[in-house]
Amino acid sequence: QVRFVESGGGLVQPGGSLRLSCVASGSIEYVYTMAWYRRTPGKERELVSSITNAGFEDYEDSVKGRFTISRDNAKNTVWLQMNDLQPEDTALYQCNRSPRDGFTLFDWGQGTQVTVSS
Repeated sequence: QVRFVESGGGLVQPGGSLRLSCVASGSIEYVYTMAWYRRTPGKERELVSSITNAGFEDYEDSVKGRFTISRDNAKNTVWLQMNDLQPEDTALYQCNRSPRDGFTLFDWGQGTQVTVSS
């Protein structure tokens, strides 16, 4: 079982940037697709971005051109660079494997809160 610790969130003004980090307790080398998700009260968890071991990146439409996902398997870490943040990006951000690989997700970490407000 791999566990995740997310960090890097905070309060930022619209147009600002944050870089989120997700450190896994075990190797993610064999996790083909890692992903970032976000949750807001009253809504289902949303897959924001994913990246495969081959480096293929995918993004939810609302974040395309603003967010960039990356990973370093040697460091068991996945990052999410978020630029031009908007109030609608406010959410709890968490990482996990992508369900598209067909495997059960790992237990969720506590996540990191991103709040975009002036």
